[in-house]
Amino acid sequence: MNIGLWGYGKMGRMIEAAAPGDCRIAAVIDPLVPEKQSASGAAVVPDFSALSAAALKDIDVLIEFTRGETAPSNILAAAAAGKALVCGSTGWYEKLREMSAVVEASGSALLWSPNFSLGVNLFYRIAAHAASLTDPFAEYDVAGLETHHRKKADSPSGTAKTLMERVLASMTRKTRVVWGDPAGTAEAAETVHFASLRLGAVPGTHSLYFDSPADTIEISHHARSREGFAAGALAAARWLVRGGPRRGVFTMDDVLGDILA
Repeated sequence: MNIGLWGYGKMGRMIEAAAPGDCRIAAVIDPLVPEKQSASGAAVVPDFSALSAAALKDIDVLIEFTRGETAPSNILAAAAAGKALVCGSTGWYEKLREMSAVVEASGSALLWSPNFSLGVNLFYRIAAHAASLTDPFAEYDVAGLETHHRKKADSPSGTAKTLMERVLASMTRKTRVVWGDPAGTAEAAETVHFASLRLGAVPGTHSLYFDSPADTIEISHHARSREGFAAGALAAARWLVRGGPRRGVFTMDDVLGDILA
């Protein structure tokens, strides 16, 4: 499988290092990297349009970890070129419907996720089940907390947003989220307060609390490093091209569903 890396920051370099022997980094796209070659010897170009026709033809799938403001244009470029794209950038989901329509019309593929960790995607399902179990018990209030390194651009995290979508879909007595400072708005019984903390070099921690006057139930996912994200992104890329290229828009839920099936 030949991979084009879009973004050669910490995640891009970790994906390159984690790529198994049957995967080859065919090209790297990043305007901010001074190197002309990546660690594995792939050519580094400043822009997608700078890829040669031969290099573009050689790429089976693109893996993109850039920023929220650049992700939509990258998705459009990949779709126009007919290339499958795994997108790990967050902070662009208000344009998801628009991007999905373009990908569907182009006949290409997009697999997006706020978090590619297999553990996090299992955590989503565990959290949703826990929410459904506690829903009949009004004495259990619900709240969440996510902690990330100080350089994380978006807040709350995309993972936290997806987590709360799953939780609210599993409950009837909780209908909305108050992000950040509650300022009195979290007092309403139907709200879930979810706070964000930026600290040092924390890769990512997400916790969900079910609290009653008698006790507290806490479930958490703690990422020890970015290695889990890199492994998940590579698994997603392989899933997209396995058995012939897929067409359409997918998430890690589709990948996990195949594994669990």
